[in-house]
Formats: sequence, structure tokens, C-alpha cells
Amino acid sequence: MITIQDQRREERAAQFKQLTESSRCKPMGRLLRKFWQPVALGESVEVGGAIALLIMGEELTLYRGDSGALHLVGGRCAHRRTLLHTGWVVGEEIRCIYHGWQFDGKGACVKRPAEANNGMPRTQIPAYPVKEYMGLVFAYMGEGEAPEFDLPRKLLLERDGTLVANGRERWDNNWFQQVENSLDAVHVSFVHMALTVGPFGKAVTDAIPDLSYEETTAGIRQIAQRSATNVRVSDWTFPNNNHVTVPGLTPDDPWIDVFVWMIPNDEKNTTRFMIYGQQPGASEASRTRFKEYFAKYGKYDPAEHHDELFASRVWNNPEDAFVGLTAAQDYLSIRGQAQITSREDEILGRSDLGIVTLRKLFWRELELQEAGQATKSWQSLDGALHLPEQPGQEALA
Repeated sequence: MITIQDQRREERAAQFKQLTESSRCKPMGRLLRKFWQPVALGESVEVGGAIALLIMGEELTLYRGDSGALHLVGGRCAHRRTLLHTGWVVGEEIRCIYHGWQFDGKGACVKRPAEANNGMPRTQIPAYPVKEYMGLVFAYMGEGEAPEFDLPRKLLLERDGTLVANGRERWDNNWFQQVENSLDAVHVSFVHMALTVGPFGKAVTDAIPDLSYEETTAGIRQIAQRSATNVRVSDWTFPNNNHVTVPGLTPDDPWIDVFVWMIPNDEKNTTRFMIYGQQPGASEASRTRFKEYFAKYGKYDPAEHHDELFASRVWNNPEDAFVGLTAAQDYLSIRGQAQITSREDEILGRSDLGIVTLRKLFWRELELQEAGQATKSWQSLDGALHLPEQPGQEALA
């Protein structure tokens, strides 16, 4: 017999499913496509090269023309559906390996060698505007003209003398679990005490914070106060970017700004793109440490060590107590929820205020969109925003 509780659980499951789906035909997919999204590391595509991408359920080809300019087009040839990245880059166009159909950066077919006098077909493959910024490649995959490149900009990183490094991780779970983790300040007191306690865990401590959340022009500001001298502030930008600070590589190094985006590949896979920034003024020794560390450890991906992490729950690389350790700790907790967690079976408490705040915000925006009304006009925060570099400092605008 189906009970009222069963019916309510199914209704909740359907509501939560909206948060996890990112294909073009789904409400969340349409919402995400209204924003510039990172899709690749710039360094992953050399001049004359092409790579295949899967972004929000859509197969894509990212290639770099002879001029060095990047182009993002559909993943498959319109002719016989072969993957385009296996072909050749010709000038600023890409030629299919199968029968030589050639497409320009706007997705138009410009050559069909085996159809000499038959003209060009009316159909074309998708194409999207791209922009390289701070080592990442951003794309606008929505309808109409692309919005101003405003929200993704990080003015703090644009100051002369700032050192920047990039990271990319490919996790085998749904993107929204990682977004929720950004608004869960309490997890730090537990998750980052696992495996081994690194500088981040030591700085924040295992104390349970008092929480406050404020909607801003860009997203949500999160404040977690563990004591009068331990106040952690983070700024989350709608719909999927977080800005936090973490301790430097040694106690003498300045804290590092971390900006992380969670991009759905499909419902069960996510790519995390990171920008790490060390502010101007650091000593030459500190700058050298930053460069050498990210050259050696900056591309660690915990999903590649899934079996080892879940079986041993041991951190075997004491030299990497920053990117690797932090990612492995988060991966154990987030991937441990299953690839798509069953939110309808959760039991939330007062410490989950950030999760509740986040979900309400997304449901509000989705309801407005589906009702044909204007969603919020999200705008970046004014100026080069500084977050606390040591527990207890106040954020400075």
C-alpha cells in the first residue's frame, strides 16, 4: 500500500531532481546556460590542436586555430556523426577525419570535398563564444547574445604582481553536491580533520561555528564564526563559483585565494576548475614555493584514487598538504554520498542553514524562469574583494 509518506517522499525526490539535471531541455540546464561557464584549461589546447568536451550533457569540440584563437563548436560532424576533434585544424576551421567536411568557428559547413558541385548544406553544427581568462576557457552556451563577462572576473587576481595557477579535477558525482558543499561551513570542522590535519584544518580548527548567510548582488556571503579570533568568510557567486582563502604553503607565506567552479559534464560527472592566486608583495622565496608547488602537485585529482582513498582512508603524501589533501578529504565526503545523493532521505538540522539557503535561492530562480519572468540580474561584487587571510580578520571591501 502506498502511504502518504511515500507520496511525499516521491514529490520531494522530483523537486530535488530539478537541482541535479543540467541538459539543455531541463530547467536547471537552461538556467546554467545563461552564464559564462569554464569548460577547459587554456593549456590543454595547443595551436592547431583540438579536444573533445562534454559540458552539461552536450558533446563539444574545442580547437585552437593557427592564429591562436580558440573556437568551440559541436562535438560531431553533421554528415555521419564522427567526433570532430579526431580530424584536422585548418587555419581557423576544423576538418572531419571521415569525409573531410570542414566547419568554421561559427559552426557553418564551408567545404564538402566529395560533393564538389552540390553547394553547402543549410544545416550547421552548434557554435559558442569563448573567452580565455586567467588560464581558463569560458564559454557562453545560452540563447541570444552573450552577457557581459562580469561575474567570472576576479579583480583581486588582475592586480600587477599576482601569481596565478590553475587546477582541474574530474569527479564522478553530481555537480550540485559540490555546490552545496561550498555553503556548508560546518563540514570543515570534520571533513578537514580526516586522513591527516593539514594547515587548513589547523587554522580553522574543529570548533563548531555560528553561521550567518547574506544574499549579495553576486550570490551568497557565508560567515562562520568559531570564536572571536576565528571568523571565516567566503563569497559564493551564482550559480556555481566559490571564493575562499586558505593558508599559504608555509607559515611565512601569505594566504592563497581559491576560486572554484563546479561544471556538470552530465548528471553523474563534474569537472571542477580552480584558480589559485597569491597576492603581490610576497617574498621571492614564497613566490618560488608557489610556482614549484603547483608545477608539481597542482593537478592532483582525487577521483583517480577512488579505490585507494575509500579503502585505506590514509593520506600517503605528506609533501602535499594543500591541493591534494583538501581535495581528497572533500572527495571522501561528497562522493561518499553516492553519485547522486538521495536528498529526499536527508534529516537536516540547524547547522544546515547554508544548504537550505542555497536550495531556496535556486528554486526561486527556477520558478521565475519557468514562469516566464525575469530572474535576478546577478552582478559582481564591487572592487577587488579581500577575504580574511588569517582567522579573526574582517573581510575588507
